[in-house]
Amino acid sequence: MSLEKRIVDLEVRAAYQDKLIAELDGVLREFSTRVETLESLLKDVKESANAEPIGPADEKPPHY
Repeated sequence: MSLEKRIVDLEVRAAYQDKLIAELDGVLREFSTRVETLESLLKDVKESANAEPIGPADEKPPHY
């Protein structure tokens, strides 16, 4: 294999890897945004669960 052919092959590989890295970066950024959204929603759910109950806790169901 000639030196020129090897250099061309390396340049092609580098270009492919650059494209792949850019695509993976985009996916990672999207997942990061989704995780932040889910963390915020989970925080809201936890706060709602820890809030005071809506009605009296010792109230018997209507059929009693």
